[in-house]
Amino acid sequence: MDQESIVYGCIKDVTSLYSEAERRHANRKALLMLPTSDEWPYLSQEMFSIPQLEPGPDNYQTEVVHFGASYKAIEYEWKNWVEKFELLLSNMYWVSAVVHLETELSGVHTFTWLCEDDCHIPGMDASKVHCEWSREHALI
Repeated sequence: MDQESIVYGCIKDVTSLYSEAERRHANRKALLMLPTSDEWPYLSQEMFSIPQLEPGPDNYQTEVVHFGASYKAIEYEWKNWVEKFELLLSNMYWVSAVVHLETELSGVHTFTWLCEDDCHIPGMDASKVHCEWSREHALI
């Protein structure tokens, strides 16, 4: 049996900061710029909930873009996946992002990106972003 890895999480943006229309447009554009198919490791439009330009009744104060995908042993290419994810984040407005990586051999890992300012602005210096990770458990 192949090693399956599950990647899922969300990107959060507080709607009260900056122009809501500008943020929605920029975030939607960044997600639509993702390919519908990609070279390994995959990071594509299909794995993301792409926000509508008009806010819906399901959002209160925080815009949430959730995502998820199943991969064959993505942990061996994790550095490349994270680089693609961080490139996506660099083109979006957001305040935090969380990625969960569930692997059959090494357990569950959680990666968290936190903006040290009020909000990450597209093109902002990445040095103001704090990323941490934790390992929740491992299979023995």
